[in-house]
Amino acid sequence: MPRTPSKGLTFEKLRELARAGAEDALKRLRAEIGAIERTFPELATGEQRRAAVKEVKASTRRMSAAARKTVSQRMKKYWAERRKAKA
Repeated sequence: MPRTPSKGLTFEKLRELARAGAEDALKRLRAEIGAIERTFPELATGEQRRAAVKEVKASTRRMSAAARKTVSQRMKKYWAERRKAKA
């Protein structure tokens, strides 16, 4: 059951105004995307974008099992010392 907002606006009218505002914002965003793609054409092609994403993903570092083990031992020692100091 939709409530009628104050100042005489019906729910339908309010929704219509919100939709018009959203359409205007979308139109401005699409124009901005077009301007960016004209300035930087390499961003417009999907293949180059996918290659860039793949490169970023490949460059992220993952910890090896040996590194995880070293960190684990170091943190166990750290927390043991903290518990000892607290007691």
